[in-house]
Amino acid sequence: MTAPTVNPTVSLAVSAWTQPFFHNALLAGTFIALAAGLVGFFLVLRAQVFTGDALSHVAFTGAMAALAAGYDLRLGLFVSCVLVGLLLGGIGRRGKADDVVIGSAFAWILGLGSFFLTLYTASASGMGNGGAGTSVLFGSIFGLDGGQTTVAVVIALVVTALVLLIARPLLFATLDENVAAARGVPVKALGLGFLALVGLTAGEATQAVGSLLLLGLLAAPAGAALRMTQRPFVGLALAGGLAVAEMWAGLAAAAWIPQCPPSFGIMAAATLVYAATYLPRPAGRAGRAAAAGA
Repeated sequence: MTAPTVNPTVSLAVSAWTQPFFHNALLAGTFIALAAGLVGFFLVLRAQVFTGDALSHVAFTGAMAALAAGYDLRLGLFVSCVLVGLLLGGIGRRGKADDVVIGSAFAWILGLGSFFLTLYTASASGMGNGGAGTSVLFGSIFGLDGGQTTVAVVIALVVTALVLLIARPLLFATLDENVAAARGVPVKALGLGFLALVGLTAGEATQAVGSLLLLGLLAAPAGAALRMTQRPFVGLALAGGLAVAEMWAGLAAAAWIPQCPPSFGIMAAATLVYAATYLPRPAGRAGRAAAAGA
């Protein structure tokens, strides 16, 4: 009697799910995605997606600058994203980054990142680690160790808590900033604080999906949530939930298909969910009644 054959793909997936690197990726990815979904909701609602795109370039430049100087790349990620976010908000009106300012600095920031990458790869410390730039660009969530996972979870929890804390006044300032300012809401301070949170989230999410795909994790779940509901706090919860589900789907796809990078799986899931919001929806009772009356 022959032994039952085991599908190699299933065997590889089960093996991946039992490994510490996958557990670290799942834990860190869950909280990173939650923070990105919540922050991304307000980023889209406030029409500041271009700011998120700029910070994705800043994340690469900051990481390369830290490596070239001999420091941990995460230090460069967080410091550069937060400082540039605050700078853009400070230059803009009422804590909002100005698109003209962002556009003027866009190419220069990316060029500076290329300069720091060259410095790093030419240095003694970078000789044997030429893949560092690639990991920053495309993410390395499967490369997180226990300590890095703990830091990622703690920072993501702090960002999540702060977003929920300022959600109501930030929503007021977003929907009608003039009335909010007249009511005593610190509109500029809220805008600057929010951009600092965007910077922290950008540094976090770069570890999961890379700086090139960072904007997708910030914008796609939030964009889908805003298309699915007009109730702001329901949309906020939905954005966070979709981001987490898409993170899980991407990691599962990477476990099942070894040739599939996790960042690609995550972005593919996010894109499919967003595209699904454009599918025709069945008419509700009101729609059917109106059609019958006509």
